[in-house]
Amino acid sequence: MADVVRAALVQTSWTGDKESMIKAHEDYARQAAAAGAKVICFQELFYGPYFCQKQDAEYYEYAESVPGPTTERFAALAQELGMVMVLPVYEQEQPGVLYNTAAVIDADGTYLGKYRKNHIPQVKGFWEKFYFRPGNLGYPIFDTAVGRIGVYICYDRHFPEGWRALGLAGAKIVFNPSATSRGLSAYLWKLEQPASAVANEYFIGAINRVGIESEFGDNDFYGTSYFVDPEGKFVGDVGHDHDPELIIRDLDLGLLDTVRDRWQFYRDRRPDAYGDLTKP
Repeated sequence: MADVVRAALVQTSWTGDKESMIKAHEDYARQAAAAGAKVICFQELFYGPYFCQKQDAEYYEYAESVPGPTTERFAALAQELGMVMVLPVYEQEQPGVLYNTAAVIDADGTYLGKYRKNHIPQVKGFWEKFYFRPGNLGYPIFDTAVGRIGVYICYDRHFPEGWRALGLAGAKIVFNPSATSRGLSAYLWKLEQPASAVANEYFIGAINRVGIESEFGDNDFYGTSYFVDPEGKFVGDVGHDHDPELIIRDLDLGLLDTVRDRWQFYRDRRPDAYGDLTKP
């Protein structure tokens, strides 16, 4: 396994229908593979709009099984391209049981499993409890062709416990696909995830969609997707704050050992002193 992993993120705008959105992401994946990327992550609910700006049962139609049609379609593409893929989708486990989910596909097309978003907001513009149950799969780690990766989704990023659980399980790269709006969290966007990368000593790929999906609401998604290293430094520039963009960066996983030798955060942690923190 190479010490340097070329990784990709996609931030893009809503095309108007599911099939054209899927085709756009297939094109992004092919572009990333042509540039040498070995792992790619798409944005939250990647094949649809961010419909959670409204509360309307008609949008349940975007849900599908995982694994299912979209997972299988991209598994074939992952095998063709030799690329690990993280696919954030709307999952229906059974009628009425719906989750905000990310499927993980290995570079040989093998479906490795899924993460279900644990922390579900219910605030203006982000009415997610109407659409999703809280995740019930914990914080899984996936052994892939590029190493051990984890997934956290959007609102999860405000909660440090999951970040730490992924680090304790050996994650080297954690992807955080999101849909977050200008004026609400832009300051935190460039603060929380670099801080979490430092505290947990791994790389984070943070993805945010772009544009205003006016038929659903006035949330202005501000992009600025990026990779951040375990020293809290952006790997190259952050993405554009309005335009779709394919972001490709080289991640030097050798830096993980350097940082962990320097800062012994895992040795010096004190879970024996955290009892009150686990109480509701």
